[in-house]
This record gives sequence, C-alpha cells and structure tokens, in this order.
Amino acid sequence: MSLIPVTILTGFLGSGKTTLLNRILKEQHGHKVAVIENEFGEAGIDNELLVQEEGEQIIEMNNGCICCTVRGDLVRILGELAARRKSGSASFDRVIIETTGLADPAPVAQTFFVDEEISQAYLLDAIVTLVDAKHAMAQLDEHHEAQEQVGFADRILLSKTDLVSVDEVRALEQRLLRMNARAPITAAHFGQAPIDQLLDIRGFNLNAILEIEPDFLTDVDHEHDDDVSSFVFRAERPFDAARLEDFFGAILRIYGTHLMRYKGVIAVVGLDTRVVLQGVHMLMGTEAGPNWKEGEPRHSRIVFIGKQLPKDVLVQGLEQCLAAAAA
Repeated sequence: MSLIPVTILTGFLGSGKTTLLNRILKEQHGHKVAVIENEFGEAGIDNELLVQEEGEQIIEMNNGCICCTVRGDLVRILGELAARRKSGSASFDRVIIETTGLADPAPVAQTFFVDEEISQAYLLDAIVTLVDAKHAMAQLDEHHEAQEQVGFADRILLSKTDLVSVDEVRALEQRLLRMNARAPITAAHFGQAPIDQLLDIRGFNLNAILEIEPDFLTDVDHEHDDDVSSFVFRAERPFDAARLEDFFGAILRIYGTHLMRYKGVIAVVGLDTRVVLQGVHMLMGTEAGPNWKEGEPRHSRIVFIGKQLPKDVLVQGLEQCLAAAAA
C-alpha cells in the first residue's frame, strides 16, 4: 500500500487551527481524513468544536503536549490507525495532526523519520502554520514555540488580517519572510484557504530543514515555559448571559494580557444551543454551536491557558455568573 500522507497543522494559541480544520472537514474535496487532535491541559474542548460526521476518525490527545509528554502516544495512535486501515476496519486517505498552540513542530515532524514503523507507513506531506496577524508580533517576540512554528512551516496562512492595517500585515509578512523564505504566505479569513494548497503539496523538505536545524533528527528535547499553565472551569448549572458578558468585559480589561487563550462550550439560560466561547487576550467572541441533545446533561466547560493565571478570581467570578439553582 502507498504511504499515507500526513499534514501537521500548527500555529500559536488562538491562531485559528480548529477553524481551518473544520473548513477542511466540511469541504467536498473527496479526501477521507483521519484527525489527531492535541490540546494543552487536562481537558479538551476542540473535539466538541469539530464537525463530526458518521464514521469520521477523530482522536483526541489531551494529557499533555504532543511535542513532548505524549509523543509516545502519537506513535502508538499512528501505528493503530495504519493497522486498522490495512485490515479494512478504518477508511481514510490521509491524516491531519492538529498540534496544541504551544507545540514545537520539530519533535512531531521527527516522528516520521526516526521511528521505523511510522516511516514505513506514513509520508510527512507538509507543515502548515497559521499566524494570528493581530497578535503575531508580540508572540514571535516572546515565545520560542511561535518562532519554531514559522521556521518549520511549508505553508504560512495569515488569520485575522481584517483586524489590522495593511501596513501591519506588510510588516508581519516581511518579518515572516526573513524567518522562513521557503514558505508561501497567504491570507486565510475564517479558515478560507484553497485545499489544493494545503493537502498533497509534498512541501516538507528534509534537506532544507537540516540546513537550518542540523540536529533535527537527533535532538528530541523540548521544554515549555513554566510560567504557562492551564485550568478548566466546569459547571452543571447554566450561565446567566448578561452576568457572564459583564464579567468577561471586566476581567479582560484587568487580566487580558495574562490570558493567552480561553475557549469553552457553555450552557446559557433560555438557549437550547451550546454557546461556543473563543478568546485570545482582549479579543473575545461567541457563536451558537449545535443544539443540546434530548436528555443530555447541559454542562459547561471553559479552558484557560495563560501566564500567571488569576485562577481564584476567574473561578469565583464565573460561579457568580451561574443561574440560581432550581428550587
């Protein structure tokens, strides 16, 4: 059987990876895609945000960052997927790995060259990196992972270009070109990007990577900034929408710079649909998600990732936004 092409989808926290992945899953392109989804923290949200079609292969890994603590899990999952495909119990043409926003893509890419079983079953097609035009300059200044994500990219997609000026986009593009002249740069508004420029592009060039990172095949160490942490707020009662909006308005003014990423699926009084919450620093938005199913517990989960997170303030404030318990 021919090698299974793999796309690594990376980009810093809040750059729009799940939005792009949803677009790929919705598109009528004829590809059967298996997705490996990784999140930073004890619980994942993105799996609930992905389009779920019957028979779709979506595997979630949220017990650590894919580039370090769960790399062994990645090898195991890839091996199991290849075996299931060979036996006919799973049907897919390709794999997309969505990394956590804090992942260095190098150790993930290494897997396809240093593990013999994986290299005999899979072909690393490309590393596609999303870059948040609104926050990228600061992220590239502050975070080694953001720099690595750009440096290893075979394609760079700019998201949120509508939130900045033309001059700011041009300055960012110039910086990205200095960091990585190999990767074409295109805009991707809400995940809108030509599929034929993302899949089956044979963009990964090992020799080019070895020129910029000679230790690529041997150096497997990666450590995260100890200042970055995450926690999950869970609630069984629904939120009062007005109180929750007021709370986030106040908390973002005070702590927005600390909140690198926050996202959740929440239940709101009077609504039969899930409310999907997404935010990066002071930028926050909500949208209607799928309806809650008949008899399904309407439990809320919000994941926060950031530096020096004010956990107690967030927990106490969110608890005060919950509707009163039924008598």
